[in-house]
Amino acid sequence: MKFTTIRLKYIFIAAVIIATMQGKSYAGGFPVRPRSLLLSPSVNYFFANKGWDSLRRLSPFASGGQFKSVSYSLYAEYGISKRFTAVASLPYVMNVYKDSTGYNSQTNGLTDLELGIRYYLFNIDYIYYLTIQGTFITPMYTNNINLGYGQQGAELKASFAGSGKVLGKNYYFNVENGVRQYFGSSGPLQDRYTVTAGITLDKHFKHQISASLGGFYSTSSLASGYDPSHAAANKNFAFNQVSLSYGYSITKRMALFLSAGTFINGRNTGKGSSGSGSIIIRPF
Repeated sequence: MKFTTIRLKYIFIAAVIIATMQGKSYAGGFPVRPRSLLLSPSVNYFFANKGWDSLRRLSPFASGGQFKSVSYSLYAEYGISKRFTAVASLPYVMNVYKDSTGYNSQTNGLTDLELGIRYYLFNIDYIYYLTIQGTFITPMYTNNINLGYGQQGAELKASFAGSGKVLGKNYYFNVENGVRQYFGSSGPLQDRYTVTAGITLDKHFKHQISASLGGFYSTSSLASGYDPSHAAANKNFAFNQVSLSYGYSITKRMALFLSAGTFINGRNTGKGSSGSGSIIIRPF
């Protein structure tokens, strides 16, 4: 039972990260015009039935355990001025863990609300953009270790994005790295990165494909000697993942994105796969 509880925590953290990053990656480091709004509702499905332990050894979950998660997320970004935008993100998750012994755990609820300010430091010929973003994190739940740490936190993130042409195709890229600290005596320090590159497939910019490589590292003062019977104390894990996405511009103000991804290595986390869908809407 302890193994199951620990795995549930690790995999859930990963599932929420994927859902949250999914919505943000489409806006990336490119600016949103002043007094313009970008909205991105998304849904993500995550599944895992095996994982890596603290020594990065891969094995199936005990008793044929399986973890499934469906996450809904809403991301919003509003242009305040040429250099500043306001961003917000809120996920809602539905998690199920069950095994052959009849154990069945289900958790539903809002997770962490993220509110931030993005500042565009400079651009090069309006092609390449460097930005920084400060984000405040606060839980939308109480006393539920399966929805997160239950602690407030803050993140500082830098992004570098650009676009151009190669072999007659329009390309774009976005590189992000963020350092996050949850407050409290044992709040974890986390680092996450994402590198995304994509190309448009037609001259009307209707179709595009992209590939991403992302990683996550988390550590806290509980790096050793933590009590495995308390899932909220399991704050030390790492993983890397790859994903592919397809985008279709329905109109000038609306686009659809479909993605699939998988974890390629990790420590104290599940080896999971995911599929997601997002809509980008620019109402004004």
